[in-house]
Amino acid sequence: MDANKPDLNSANFFINRHISMMQFNLRILEQALNEEYPLLERFLFLMIFNSNMDEFFEIRLAGLKRQISFSRETVSIDGMRPKDVLDTLSEQCKLATEKQYQILNEVLLPALQSQKIRVLNRQSWSPEIANWAEDYFRHQVMPVISPIGLDPAHPFPRLVNKSLNFIVSLEGKDAFGRDSGMAIVPAPRSLPRLVRVPDELCEDGDNFVLLSSLMHAHIDDLFNGMTATGCYQFRITRDADLDLNAAEVEDIARALRGELHSRRFGSAVRLEVDKHCPEELVSFLLDQYNLTENELYQVDGPVNLGRMMQLRQMLNRSELVFPSFIPSIPKSLRGSDHNILDSVRKEDILLYHPFQSFTPIIDLLRQAAKDADVLSIKMTLYRTGSSSEVVDALAEAARAGKEVTVVIELRARFDEEDNLQLATHLQEAGAVVTYGVVGYKTHAKALLIVRRENQQLRRYVHLGTGNYHAGNARLYTDYSLLSADPDLSNDVHKIFQQLTGMGKAERIKTLFSAPFTLKKNLLRLIEEEAEAARQGKEAHIIIKVNALTEPKVITSLYEASMAGVQIDLIIRGMCCLRPGLEGVSENIRVRSIVGRFLEHSRVYYFHNATPRIYCASADVMERNLMHRVEICFPILSGRLQARIRSDLQSYLQDNCQSWEMQSDGSYLLNQPEKNQPRLSAQMELLSKLTD
Repeated sequence: MDANKPDLNSANFFINRHISMMQFNLRILEQALNEEYPLLERFLFLMIFNSNMDEFFEIRLAGLKRQISFSRETVSIDGMRPKDVLDTLSEQCKLATEKQYQILNEVLLPALQSQKIRVLNRQSWSPEIANWAEDYFRHQVMPVISPIGLDPAHPFPRLVNKSLNFIVSLEGKDAFGRDSGMAIVPAPRSLPRLVRVPDELCEDGDNFVLLSSLMHAHIDDLFNGMTATGCYQFRITRDADLDLNAAEVEDIARALRGELHSRRFGSAVRLEVDKHCPEELVSFLLDQYNLTENELYQVDGPVNLGRMMQLRQMLNRSELVFPSFIPSIPKSLRGSDHNILDSVRKEDILLYHPFQSFTPIIDLLRQAAKDADVLSIKMTLYRTGSSSEVVDALAEAARAGKEVTVVIELRARFDEEDNLQLATHLQEAGAVVTYGVVGYKTHAKALLIVRRENQQLRRYVHLGTGNYHAGNARLYTDYSLLSADPDLSNDVHKIFQQLTGMGKAERIKTLFSAPFTLKKNLLRLIEEEAEAARQGKEAHIIIKVNALTEPKVITSLYEASMAGVQIDLIIRGMCCLRPGLEGVSENIRVRSIVGRFLEHSRVYYFHNATPRIYCASADVMERNLMHRVEICFPILSGRLQARIRSDLQSYLQDNCQSWEMQSDGSYLLNQPEKNQPRLSAQMELLSKLTD
């Protein structure tokens, strides 16, 4: 070993993954301040940040707490122990929460009011609104409220994860002579959190009141003959990770149904409470959940802020949202009576969602369901949504007598219940449904259609970087490849054989698959690029993924950088690699694109490889490369390779929605230099690819 060569496995060369993820959440929060975005889109970004933070507590901070509680602390590759990480994140989360409510109260709500969109607090109600609010409360809210007075017969209730609740201090005695002085009032989950005020009661514009305001204003009505001396909203966030050891259960679907209920009542990890709540009541709540002040978040506004997301859907203000667009469809796929398989047989077709429509994928399934020559359809489903045209088309195919086999990944986080329902729907239609391989999430996105043509069988495939979710395809950037290439489609056939049957892994010719060949081939391609650089050749690697955390890939990229390879990493979220370190990663640049669409496509470019470009369902994480079923597929067409390379160049030239990662893990927003035009990759692609 070269004595002068740094130890690339040293903790100094890695950034903590959880802290890096928090940095991504902060980049989302910054979008709420971006005055180039329409106002309601900025408001939506604030809500997205809130939702992201909920999941951050439910999964990441909960996982750290679990490690500490069960004395399973291990030092991560960055050298930090779980307690150190938790302390760092708690401080960052408190600052971020404070900034979130500051943006809401001081920036966005006043800006909305200037556009005649008002969320009216109780102090601003006119007598007419107050009368309407009282009537609404008595007839729409009060009948479904169940206040809980606290006494020995009514101990502190078990409250659902992230539900809105009120703690009420009381004076006086009730009809039974009880005077515990305290009650809990859960807000009915069936009621909207935002209620529109009738237009005739207000000045012009759109006016709303929060359910929490209605309940605050009329809390005395729930305790006849007593006086509510205080009423304060609070919300508890719980550990929502599922504790399901797939190796120890006989029926994953049945076990998962049981775990879904327990998710609502996991261990508490955060208490959010109205900042005006008295100290004694705050202490009482902390004691009930065995939490400390470190896990207390006193907020200046609604504790269930994310439920205000519905405001955007309740308004018809096109001038305050992004302009609508129509995703394009390639000419070869246009026409209601056009057979998509005919076009795919002639040449590979590449779609880039959301700029190009997801409709051809749905149409392909519908046509296959009705095509008398189609014999079988096989598909993997990870996320599709609760109501899915894709699933409906598969069910139609099964009812038409096709051999339909669907591999459904039940453990798609927070979509488990939807996936269970979809599985039942498909089984009732006659499809064969399996749940993949025990211990390995099926995260691959693949569709295989077998058709009889001229007395022979031909296979057609769709491979994607994203889910078969039509809604996500309008919001996420993802590549879709349609192909009839014999080698490619034969490889997909072999992967389905592995997923639904048993046997040794077969030799796959064109694809890389996890957990078998993807990681070693990525390492091989990185090393080949490094060797090309050592020989004085031009060498360039571009990787665009959602996360980069796998240690061996990171050290391999460091070695390639040290060999002289230019490396551009477009990493949306977590990145544990440190760019710009002298003598190690000077040739590595890391950027994150945050804009109108969620960057979700996974692309790997190697300048000296043949082919040069691969797309994948996998991020560069240990779980994806070693503990999931993933597919990384080559782009064989030179024309399509050039197109993706052009897309990547747009991302690398973006100077207004890209954030440059610093070696300490922080990010700086790129800005155009003087007299330099503003370049947004997403807007350029929107202009280039849409109708």
